[in-house]
Amino acid sequence: MLRMLALSCLLFGSLGAWAEEAPLEVPGAMTINTYQAKRLYDLGAVFVDVRPSREWAWGHIEGALHLDLERGFTGLALDEWPRTVPLVVYCDSEVCPSGAEAVRRAVSWGYQQVFYFRQGYFAWMLADLPLSKGEVRGFATLNAQAH
Repeated sequence: MLRMLALSCLLFGSLGAWAEEAPLEVPGAMTINTYQAKRLYDLGAVFVDVRPSREWAWGHIEGALHLDLERGFTGLALDEWPRTVPLVVYCDSEVCPSGAEAVRRAVSWGYQQVFYFRQGYFAWMLADLPLSKGEVRGFATLNAQAH
């Protein structure tokens, strides 16, 4: 945990003044750790990265959708998307409340299998799990067979 916080501070030192701890849980969703996230990844869950575009371009979980919380995330509210698809929502770490806010919204829109990956991108990266850089994936992959 301290290692991730140190990495966060090094990478985003200038943003530290605005960082706040994300909640431990979001009602209606299941909080998962890195190993549970990897299992869901292997099973084909849809991973949704809610970080800003700049952070997405630096690196993200391979195969994840990029739906910036401030810009594209509301697209998940459209009725055309199946509410039974398992969603794993993440931000960068435990000091990013955007992931929790995105999870709260997904639950309020009726998604039935929402997983809150609170540890986020940095934990995934530190576990040496599959990563990508720069590519953008759209809503076309919003199904349980995304991987």
